[in-house]
Amino acid sequence: MEAMQKLEEHLRTRVDELTKIKRDGGKIIGYLPGGYMPEELVYACGAMPIQLTRGGDPEPVAISAGYVPRFLDTFCRSQIGYKILGDEPLYELIDLLVAPVTDNNIRAIADCWNFYTDLEVFRYGVPHTKDNLGFNYYLDGLNLLKGKLEGFTGTRIEDEKLREAIALSNRIRELFKEISLTRKSARPPISSRDFIKLNHASFHADRSIMLEVLESLTKELKRREAPNSSGPRILFTGSTLAMGDHKVLDLLEASGAQIVIECFDEGLRDYWKNVANNGDLMKALADRYFMKKVPGAYFRPSRERLDFILKLARDFKVDGILWYQLMYRDGADIQSYRFSQILKKELDIPMLKLQSDWDMAGEIGPFRTRIEAFVETIGRRR
Repeated sequence: MEAMQKLEEHLRTRVDELTKIKRDGGKIIGYLPGGYMPEELVYACGAMPIQLTRGGDPEPVAISAGYVPRFLDTFCRSQIGYKILGDEPLYELIDLLVAPVTDNNIRAIADCWNFYTDLEVFRYGVPHTKDNLGFNYYLDGLNLLKGKLEGFTGTRIEDEKLREAIALSNRIRELFKEISLTRKSARPPISSRDFIKLNHASFHADRSIMLEVLESLTKELKRREAPNSSGPRILFTGSTLAMGDHKVLDLLEASGAQIVIECFDEGLRDYWKNVANNGDLMKALADRYFMKKVPGAYFRPSRERLDFILKLARDFKVDGILWYQLMYRDGADIQSYRFSQILKKELDIPMLKLQSDWDMAGEIGPFRTRIEAFVETIGRRR
């Protein structure tokens, strides 16, 4: 597809472009995933946001053992490892790290970057209950973030600039949603691999180019004749889907299955809801990024996320669900057990749970066997 080719060309030179932005005095703001850091605030003060989403490599996980206990989430250990190794270009460009603290795993990243490097880290808390107290606490955190960004960049975040940033972010979310919904078709015109690549790229690509790519792609998909596939339709969900962690995608594709929709706590852009671009803009951001966002597994009560996954399973007519989580993410582990029982009762479709520590040598074989058996089981049910 022409749009995807244009994006790949852009990404090949993106690190050089960001390096020039930094050299010319621009600020690059890194932030931890989870969906609770409004990029609009960063754009409104003239800086460039980059979400830390790299993963899938065993070496950074191993290196982190010298700095944190093993019993932390694999993704979080790897973020520490990437920074210690110093060979991930995007991570080395960051001027300030913003950490919306959702749990102790995310806190550990912020603490290690703070203690073992000279990079400044700014934290604010994300409560685990959607009520007035939680909303106000989160809104206070966003106001603190706004003040920090203004002081760090030397640029005041005016309402006009914030409205412009919100409007552009809303448009990008709308396009992602439109593209994603094409996969409800019996013959999805875009693969999960391409959609995930598009999603991950949006966390560090130039926004004007990203918008052009998404606009162009929506037009391409309307006239594109999708390949016919008789493989089972899979919903792919779990704790974190990092950029570079594609072994499960590879194995599913090799088995003949096709992922038609994804839902992860971390690593993918949440495109289902927009920000109201009127009234009190800070409250509008808090409403979208906290109250309206599908919560992670650590929220209580946790049924909202499970109901959303069930809705996706119905809407996209999936034949099975693959729950993929990283080691030691206890909230997701507990929720997966509950969800498997709810799924059997309400939809009666099979679910396969895989847990990874990014050990390529030890995981590929067992994963392949289990995925092939899972796909075969679905085939017999169909």
